[in-house]
Amino acid sequence: MKGENNTQLIGGVEKREIRIVEYDAEWNKIFREHADIIDSALGSSAERIEHIGSTSVPGLAAKPIIDIIVVVRDSQDEDSYLPQLESAGYSLRVREPGWHEHRMFRSRSLDVHIHVYSLGCSEIERTIRFRDQLRRNSNHRRLYEETKQQLAARDWPDMNAYARAKSDVIARILGN
Repeated sequence: MKGENNTQLIGGVEKREIRIVEYDAEWNKIFREHADIIDSALGSSAERIEHIGSTSVPGLAAKPIIDIIVVVRDSQDEDSYLPQLESAGYSLRVREPGWHEHRMFRSRSLDVHIHVYSLGCSEIERTIRFRDQLRRNSNHRRLYEETKQQLAARDWPDMNAYARAKSDVIARILGN
């Protein structure tokens, strides 16, 4: 992580309903469709494209939003991927220079979030490790699902606050 976290929410804070639904096997198909679009748009600039988040874990209830990690050589170099992703129909929503140089794009229909990180970023492997742990361990999967359902029942100013509220249980599952 570099510097302080000066997060930019393009378009400002948005209050959205947080709704958890039963697992849908179509989520993987939706991921594949968007992965193909991203791969076509970025070509060799995309070092890695992975389905992450709850929709990537069979049997886990989730918000019906597909999360995708895209790894590029340097996420600070927005010229190498931002115009291509925008041309492919995704809008930059979050820029976090102080948190792993993370960028988040979303689809026009708001049902796909693309998280862009630099090659070698520790957050990539942490996120994949969490996904894989949930895929392997039914007790962790159940704990995470119950936590998400309890948190979704609360009123949140935006989805980022809801996501931050899950941090403790994620750390527990990862053994941190």
